[in-house]
Amino acid sequence: MNNYAFLTALIVLLALAIACAEPAGDAVQSPVLAVVELATQPPIPTVPPIAVPTPTPTQPPEPTTTPARSPMTSPTPTPSDDATRNRATTDSWVKVEYQGVDHVIPGEEHDRYNSAPATSGWHFGAPVAPARWGIHTIPLPDEVLVHNLEHGYVNVHYNCPDGCDALVAQLSEVVDIATDVGAKVLMSPYPDMATRIALTAWTVIDKFDDFDDVRIIAFIMAHESSPLAPEANVPR
Repeated sequence: MNNYAFLTALIVLLALAIACAEPAGDAVQSPVLAVVELATQPPIPTVPPIAVPTPTPTQPPEPTTTPARSPMTSPTPTPSDDATRNRATTDSWVKVEYQGVDHVIPGEEHDRYNSAPATSGWHFGAPVAPARWGIHTIPLPDEVLVHNLEHGYVNVHYNCPDGCDALVAQLSEVVDIATDVGAKVLMSPYPDMATRIALTAWTVIDKFDDFDDVRIIAFIMAHESSPLAPEANVPR
């Protein structure tokens, strides 16, 4: 007999003995009998504890690094079809014979310039010349313009007897871009020339009729502060 059966039998015998010894009357359940009832009931099955899964530690994600930005660069402009067709080469830059660097005063006579506009030769001294860099809306004397060329300027000229607001606006935009970065560039009307546009540097000229920004910029880049100019190191 196992321990559980033995204990149950013992409790039953004790309960019977006590019941026989009690007087008759209202039936009152003995505490021992209550214990016996509890003891004789089948055991309540135990529920195994629910296993809570142990969370698997996750490794934090590695920080992502943002690659350093490269310096922003300006896109290379694509010239228009007209500019491509009319693009100048060095062959269009005419070398003009040197005419000296003599100073004259306003009203003083001198020999004739060998190009229009002039690219070297007689010119006014300070304070009459040189002219300020940038855009001028009235013609300037050759004697003033030559002094600018002597300092390494590039002069941009236009000739529009009937008016040419669109051309002036286009030329002005190019000149503004050049002067904004510190280039020595001057622009002014020049009525005494055969073409609509002329570019001059010291002893160099380029003349044409149709606006071509690539051609103008190429001339400025090649000849602004040119070592050919006697005083190219003078700041603007």
